[in-house]
Amino acid sequence: MSNKKKDYATESSMENVEQALSKTEQFIEDNQKLLTIVMFAVIVVIGGYWAAKKLYFAPRAQQAQVDMFPAQNYFEKDSFNLALNGDGMNMGFLDIADEYGMTKPGKLAKYYAGVSFLNLGQYEDAIEYLNSFSSSDELLDATAKGALGDAYLENGDVDAAISNYKSASGIDNSIIAPTYLLKLGLLYEEQNKYSDALKAYQKIKDDYSSSMEARSIDKYITRANILASK
Repeated sequence: MSNKKKDYATESSMENVEQALSKTEQFIEDNQKLLTIVMFAVIVVIGGYWAAKKLYFAPRAQQAQVDMFPAQNYFEKDSFNLALNGDGMNMGFLDIADEYGMTKPGKLAKYYAGVSFLNLGQYEDAIEYLNSFSSSDELLDATAKGALGDAYLENGDVDAAISNYKSASGIDNSIIAPTYLLKLGLLYEEQNKYSDALKAYQKIKDDYSSSMEARSIDKYITRANILASK
């Protein structure tokens, strides 16, 4: 490219930039009031969020934790009715989940309520509360999925039970994973899916050889092999 063409291209680019800047300046000037309102609204939203978090949600989360302590004690003692409904002086998990549902303890109360219902044989209620619970804590989330699998199985929904056992066993944890892999394998056997059962059992043997389930896993592997070959 000749110098003359280069100069022309440079001048043309500069003109385009200047025109773009001029249009931007004109837009800001024409819409200054609107932009000010938008900027103020953004500041208010951000400020309101932090104020709500510090002045409302944080104190409520602390209070929820205090209120949940007696229910947790009842839960640990297997007093599941008292854990769910309270004792007349202290709140149970149901009221805590309802009152503090937007807080972390309130969400955790849903998990406790679901497991409590599971232990009381109220499987539909267990499914409802466990399905409404989720956690960023991988271990807790897997434990909840396992309990949900138990509830579905007791309620007669085998496919949902398998799905949740698979989710629960997907975590790389030497306690949770082999527990639900074994349940998954046994359930596959009941469904005559012996090759799937074998995969679950073999994973226990290969990946969790030090687990309690691995101590007797060879007999399950042998049985699944025999049944799969028929």
